[in-house]
Amino acid sequence: MAKLTEKTINFMGIRRIASVISLASVALSIVILAVNGLNLGLDFTGGTSVEFSYEQAPSLDEVRQTLEEAGYEEFVVQNFGEETSVLVRLRQDFDDELATRMTDDLRATGDNLEMVRAEFVGSQVGDQLKEDSGLGLLLALFVVLIYVGMRFQFKFGVASVLPLAHDVLVVLGIFSLFQWTFDLSVLAALLAVIGYSLNDTIIVSDRIRENFRKLRTGTTEEVVNHSITETLSRTLNTSGTTLVVLLSLYFLGGEAIHNFAVALLIGIIVGTYSSIYVSANLLILLGVTRDDLIVPPKEGAAGQEEDERPPEWLNRM
Repeated sequence: MAKLTEKTINFMGIRRIASVISLASVALSIVILAVNGLNLGLDFTGGTSVEFSYEQAPSLDEVRQTLEEAGYEEFVVQNFGEETSVLVRLRQDFDDELATRMTDDLRATGDNLEMVRAEFVGSQVGDQLKEDSGLGLLLALFVVLIYVGMRFQFKFGVASVLPLAHDVLVVLGIFSLFQWTFDLSVLAALLAVIGYSLNDTIIVSDRIRENFRKLRTGTTEEVVNHSITETLSRTLNTSGTTLVVLLSLYFLGGEAIHNFAVALLIGIIVGTYSSIYVSANLLILLGVTRDDLIVPPKEGAAGQEEDERPPEWLNRM
């Protein structure tokens, strides 16, 4: 018979303080989003796209520096297929002279290049992307609620979805506060954060369910503390190795995935916190008990009920 040990860390001892911090973070994020909004990238706002073909593969950092010195603002530079193909996207309306002027500015550095095409990406594309991305996030949260509710219990489903919403809002609030560019790579990072945080929450929830069935003593809060303590080393190892990879992407990955790495770094930290102090905390607030997790009795062949752990049946063996 499993028992609570003295090595159990009292995570839920500060759950009220954690609740205040979580609610304040979400409320502050919503206020910041309402006041500042998001600094939407070209994927959402539209703009001008110009493709160049270089004779030799250029340094993208040097291309960015050249455009900055020439006075261009709010642009993205990236390879397009091959290393000699460079795509420049700007948040400004297209005109006949823009592409020609940019070509001359880039040639002034001595590079041999040709303009392949120049086109305008209209705002209709941006509107469609914004709508589809928002629906994608809502659908992901809804599917998570259904999945966890079916696998565990409805209270666990609620305690899994709300932390995911908490993580997304906090990341969005930070991006809005610092007005970092929100583009499709950041949206992809948010979806990755949802997956990571959900995985961490499922691990903790599974251990809580298991311990509710194994432990014969202890309150709900004590069982939750014991479960989190048992999964703590796994959580720290997973978060630590993931952060090492993301820090490498942040410092060495270049400008193209900079915001992607930033969003994931924030999301992993917030997600690790929420799997403990939001998800587990909500289970206690929702009043989850052993009765919620007992396997329902089945009717035997003779019409008698067979429980998962029938003491009378065991005594007759």
